[in-house]
Amino acid sequence: MARATEPTPTVRERIESGREIRSDVPIESHAEIHVDGRPDPIGLLTAQDELRLASLVPIRHARMGVSAFTFYRGGAAIMASDLSRGPTVGLRVQRCGDAHLSNFGVFFAADRRLVFDLNDFDETSPGSFEWDLKRLVASVAVAGRDNDLSEGAIRQATRAVTAGYREVLDRSLTMSPLDLHYERVEIEKILADDEKLRKRSRKTLAKATRKDSMRALRKLTEEVDGERRIISQPPLIVPLAGELDDDDRARMHEFFEGYRSSLPPHRAAVLDRYRFVDLAHKVVGVGSVGTRCMIVLLESDDGSPLFLQFKEATTSVLEPFAGPSGHDTAGERVVRGQRALQTTGDVLLGWSRMDTGRGRPVDYYFRQLWDGKGSAEVEEMGPKRMRRYARTCGATLALAHARTGDGPAIAGYLGDDADVDDVFAEFADRYADLNERDHAAHVEAVAAGRITASS
Repeated sequence: MARATEPTPTVRERIESGREIRSDVPIESHAEIHVDGRPDPIGLLTAQDELRLASLVPIRHARMGVSAFTFYRGGAAIMASDLSRGPTVGLRVQRCGDAHLSNFGVFFAADRRLVFDLNDFDETSPGSFEWDLKRLVASVAVAGRDNDLSEGAIRQATRAVTAGYREVLDRSLTMSPLDLHYERVEIEKILADDEKLRKRSRKTLAKATRKDSMRALRKLTEEVDGERRIISQPPLIVPLAGELDDDDRARMHEFFEGYRSSLPPHRAAVLDRYRFVDLAHKVVGVGSVGTRCMIVLLESDDGSPLFLQFKEATTSVLEPFAGPSGHDTAGERVVRGQRALQTTGDVLLGWSRMDTGRGRPVDYYFRQLWDGKGSAEVEEMGPKRMRRYARTCGATLALAHARTGDGPAIAGYLGDDADVDDVFAEFADRYADLNERDHAAHVEAVAAGRITASS
């Protein structure tokens, strides 16, 4: 909050302050990619592997190797390094850090309505807004090429990202901070005027609506001696409860108490109505494979299940370039960032630090395993769907940035004409070229035995 003795800049003044940055960081400079002094991208990936579970690292590389797009999804560290050598505007927001097309999706808000928003925050950290925008726009070019879209269709889709981003920023200029806080993208709004899109999305939305703890119970557990137990599907799902000794259980109890204390009291009271049933390690994602990720099954007195996922939080790939996040633990960094970026989020989102008893402590964040979560099948998108989806993602990212940064200054910097859309589309095309070369180098490294990949 500004001090009473200091006048608060008007929206017009903030727009002008953003426009003035153009003289130091021209819009046209964002089309460039700087490869001088570029580290070996494969070396960046294998450096990450050193802190991961060695038995799972081959799965990570197998999933990344499937296509240029899956490689891009797992290569956030590579792109962070690349962006650090490019122009930086300096208008700070809470960045998602990995804002590609597959990290947006639907989930249940607290009022149980399906909303669309960012849904991955492992790399979130404060910094200049354009890193997120470039990560998103390049993902459209990479995905479009994988889907065999024409150059013209890809160009339209990449331009749509920035156009959607600018339009929401412009709309936010007339909104109060409270209205901006409440603003959210509901699925009904997206589908309201498009009958064809409604029909096409019906299957995805129905699947998301059914994705809850009851479905997880049916899919991920079996009954053993009258008790529900998480099934064993090694190496993707490995039950752990039977492996815990008394010391492990004591540490686990302390760990869960730490998570409970990170929740608001009224949310912790909900958690208190459940008891522990079972625990397992579960492999998730693409870039996350090899980090420690577990699921825990809880049950209320009336037998209602609750599945929680707790996922290892490490240093953000942005922090080596943007500095520390300012939080005591990586788990808190992820949760605080998610709470800031999302309009409405998981009511059981929290964090804790685990004393493993075997070396360094491990930071985790908690969330519900399935809570209406669903995502678009990016790999199946044709030109019209890709363009429409890209625009929605750009608009959603702008909403998050406007809430956590100086929206008017960003709007002023980007301007109100479509030239900026072309600049970021050009960047996307050039970065897709670079990503294809990196993917080819990854495939070659696997073939040469430098990297082990196994499904």
